[in-house]
Amino acid sequence: MNRKDLFPDVEPYAQGYLAVDAPHELYWEESGNPDGIPALFLHGGPGAGATAAHRRFFDPGKYRIIIFDQRGAGRSRPIGDLVENSTANLIDDIEALRRFCGVEQWLVFGGSWGSSLALGYAEAHPQCCLALVLRGIFLCRRDEVDWFLHGMRRVFPEAWSAFSEFLPESERTDLLGNYYRRLIDPDPKVHLPAGAAWSRYESACSTLLPNPEASAPIGDLSKALGLARIEAHYFVNDCFMEEGALLKNAHRLKGIPGVIVQGRYDMVCPIESASALAQAWPEAGYVIVPDAGHSAMEPGIRTALIQATERFKSRFEA
Repeated sequence: MNRKDLFPDVEPYAQGYLAVDAPHELYWEESGNPDGIPALFLHGGPGAGATAAHRRFFDPGKYRIIIFDQRGAGRSRPIGDLVENSTANLIDDIEALRRFCGVEQWLVFGGSWGSSLALGYAEAHPQCCLALVLRGIFLCRRDEVDWFLHGMRRVFPEAWSAFSEFLPESERTDLLGNYYRRLIDPDPKVHLPAGAAWSRYESACSTLLPNPEASAPIGDLSKALGLARIEAHYFVNDCFMEEGALLKNAHRLKGIPGVIVQGRYDMVCPIESASALAQAWPEAGYVIVPDAGHSAMEPGIRTALIQATERFKSRFEA
């Protein structure tokens, strides 16, 4: 099937909160077909949270669509909390959710940080994965983080100037450290503007063509804070994994089918990482979208992702 458009919006038929390590409670929801192919959507960031649009990558008549917000993100509680918030914690949360939902195996779908988490989960629990659909590959290596913080100024100098000049000139030699210090400050007058500046920078660099929403005022400052605080927390801690671990452990993906979708002009997660993963994981199909950047909602990327879920629907439906 050569479908190009998102599926129609669908409302959850079940939703709630799953208590994990204190103080965290994870928002979860299910939509689509309760008897369909289980599919887990992993949002990016870390800390971005999921939205209603993310349900629309899956045929609701054929998929049991399971979405949750990771610790401290989106609708999970408490927002922006960093206690017991690491990659290993999130992988454990996915397993807790799988058991809670009574799923034996599921298709795991993730983009950007969601691709990192999907890879980490699949490498830890390959027996639980029917397939992986990944977009905008981020392998959590230090040079990728450095590119985000500094390298993108070569392509988006205006956005980077606004990002760096939010800090006093004396603090610009350590953007990550000084943003992080502000983001974890208990005073909303300190952490909310920092969160808005960080989120606006990331948004401005995420699409191939200019995105008017990137320069618009931030609507929900608490969600911007959740994204920025948790993202900086993970970057400061090297994403809580050894350098190059996701690529080094790619051999554990053997036997898991997958699709890698990558925008040629992705400036947030440059294509080199996707190419390295494709070489390390030959079972995966590799789709380079020639006229796209990072966002899952760019037309070419959206089409390729939907075609991937349609392909696996045909493969796994009873």
